[in-house]
Amino acid sequence: MRQHQDFIQKLADCAAACQYCSDQCLNEDNIQMMVPCIRLDRDCADACLVALNFVARGSDSAKKAVEFCLDFCKRCAEECTKHQAQHCKDCEEACRACEQACQQYLG
Repeated sequence: MRQHQDFIQKLADCAAACQYCSDQCLNEDNIQMMVPCIRLDRDCADACLVALNFVARGSDSAKKAVEFCLDFCKRCAEECTKHQAQHCKDCEEACRACEQACQQYLG
């Protein structure tokens, strides 16, 4: 696990940013417009936590979990770019960092 500590931290950071973003989206004036963002935030957070757990325990399925996570990070970042709220900008940044970390992990 130690060799992947930085990656695990990126996964945790992304999950936290996505959870925060989804919660803050609920406070936006046009909540209906934010529904796709909220859903992707929640899915991405879950995907990051699954990947984190698989990587941390050295699962044989870690690569598949990271590929799954990578897909959600890309999609969530793309959705967050559509919104001007600071929480969306922060989430996009965390997703891009996690996306890059996933790509590095996968080689």
